[in-house]
Amino acid sequence: MTTYALIGAAGYIAPRHMRAMAETGGNLAVAYDPNDSVGIMDSHFPDAEFFTQFELFDRYVDQLRRGGRKIDYMSICSPNYLHDAHCRFALRSGVDAICEKPLVLNPGDIDELAAIEQDTGRRISTILQLRLHPAIIALRDRFANSNKRHKVELTYITSRGRWYHTSWKGADAKSGGVATNIGVHFFDMLSFVFGPASRNEAHLREAERAAGSLECERADVSWFLSLDRNDLPDSVKGKKTTYRSITVDGEEVEFSEGFTDLHTRSYQEIVAGRGFRLDEVRPSIDIVSTFRDAPIVRSNGVHAFAQKAMHK
Repeated sequence: MTTYALIGAAGYIAPRHMRAMAETGGNLAVAYDPNDSVGIMDSHFPDAEFFTQFELFDRYVDQLRRGGRKIDYMSICSPNYLHDAHCRFALRSGVDAICEKPLVLNPGDIDELAAIEQDTGRRISTILQLRLHPAIIALRDRFANSNKRHKVELTYITSRGRWYHTSWKGADAKSGGVATNIGVHFFDMLSFVFGPASRNEAHLREAERAAGSLECERADVSWFLSLDRNDLPDSVKGKKTTYRSITVDGEEVEFSEGFTDLHTRSYQEIVAGRGFRLDEVRPSIDIVSTFRDAPIVRSNGVHAFAQKAMHK
């Protein structure tokens, strides 16, 4: 049986990790979160130890190691800016890490984690679940050998309330900003399907929305991300709180279904030794890091939703 520790048990994404552990036959030995709203643990692992103080969690993990009760993986669901430190902790504790996206906020951190992997002999895998989505795999296969440059438009609006900006997610230094926090997995998907980006323009960068363009190996991409429900198109306003659209050469790519089990699939792949490693994370981290500091420009490729937002 695969044994896990979990950092960030009270977070939004943690239940998906617990479910993935359970559905792949694993056991959660110990969890940590400074917040104690973790009743969800009873659904899967009522016997797991739980700590709200990191020092006590650290002590317990060390006791397990010294007692020969091995932890195989430490799953990291903490706030973005802590991922790097918690990955280091896992590796130095003699445990492989499974880290939510974004793995880190800056590319230089990947190099340092690679050095610690080398020093400890442990490994880090990250959750890039869109790479496992059948529709995205089919899209990559369809365009893998294409000699044509494609025109891609990405739109993602996911409504968030005022709490978002009070939480760590609303602080760019902790979350990386909108493009990083809600967009990094889409940028990974675009790199996965169309190749790495060689040009990265910033068109809009605000607390609730971001927009820009990418020149990937096989596609020119215009993208728009938003947390503001007022940006929802009229066709879904009042009906849904999220709008997700990707078009390639004007053709809609349907991938709205099939998301629910992708964390379980990710865990299956990681346990089988096929997890996504540091080098595969780098293209998306490069994109969001560059966008964060890029000058705002207004080119002809500004997304229509971004143009509308600029004129509000």
